[in-house]
Amino acid sequence: MASAEPSPSAAAAQEGGTSAVHRMFLELRQALAREIIGQQVLVDRLLIALLADGHLLVEGAPGLAKTSAIRALAERLEADFARLQFTPDLLPADLTGTEVWRPQEGRFEFQAGPVFHSLLLADEINRAPAKVQSALLEAMGERQVTVGRTTYRLPELFLVMATQNPIEQEGTFPLPEAQLDRFLMHVRIGYPEADAEAAILQLARERARRERAAAPPALRKVSQDDVFAARAEVLALHMAPAVERYLVELVLASRTPERYDEALARRIAWGASPRGSIALERCARAHAWLSGRDFVTPDDVRAMAPDVLRHRVLPSYEATAEGWDGERLVEDLLAQVPLP
Repeated sequence: MASAEPSPSAAAAQEGGTSAVHRMFLELRQALAREIIGQQVLVDRLLIALLADGHLLVEGAPGLAKTSAIRALAERLEADFARLQFTPDLLPADLTGTEVWRPQEGRFEFQAGPVFHSLLLADEINRAPAKVQSALLEAMGERQVTVGRTTYRLPELFLVMATQNPIEQEGTFPLPEAQLDRFLMHVRIGYPEADAEAAILQLARERARRERAAAPPALRKVSQDDVFAARAEVLALHMAPAVERYLVELVLASRTPERYDEALARRIAWGASPRGSIALERCARAHAWLSGRDFVTPDDVRAMAPDVLRHRVLPSYEATAEGWDGERLVEDLLAQVPLP
């Protein structure tokens, strides 16, 4: 198991107001942005999920580089990666692993499944039945898997990126709201702009040429110790009491919206849980750290609130009929709760 102590590179002295591990993550961010063109939000949210020690649910149409993004991140981390395509006939054992009988030795031997990798892509998670979804979400929450009578710990560095296709709904099994709460963020991505689309075409041509060339250049990898050191720096950021109170007020407003607006109260069926408060604080800290600051501002909280709360603030039946969803409700909450 990897140690949580920072590596020599991560423990280097401060230079120019930033640490060595912070500069390393900025280089990682730039490298990912050059490869995943037009999806800066996805790149940033992946890094924030890594820094905040949480999991990511990404919703977007096919072909928007969702798989490419986490694969590119895995190539630049000292961590193993697995991709599992979720289908209606998938079984929980296909995800967690199973015990195999060894007749020569007269015993069962456990063969670990894809969930034991540090980075896991759960592709089209809503295509798998409830038992498989539950097995994955339990592993995400408990960081362990139980097979038979034995419990196996998952890697210390463990990040799941699950994807959903919003186009096709036939043959899918929507995630229940209580299970959605296990995800740190729910990110929605769209199509790139025209300039980004042209840059994507150029990058595709360059990749095709590189594939015909000799061995590709070696990539500089970020160690797991560096990731843990970065997480320690994120947790050490200063958050003023007024900013923390603003964060708490946002979450409380989702539970008691009548304090701000009666119309909003009729539109919200359920507000965010305390898990939402924890997620929003961690993501706001990571956002501030990536921005090069050693303190959290209300703008960091506001920047992360839609992705952290859109799947935790549930609209009423009346609001759904009027076209309201979690994202629109969060936008209304941000407009209602006064800044500190």
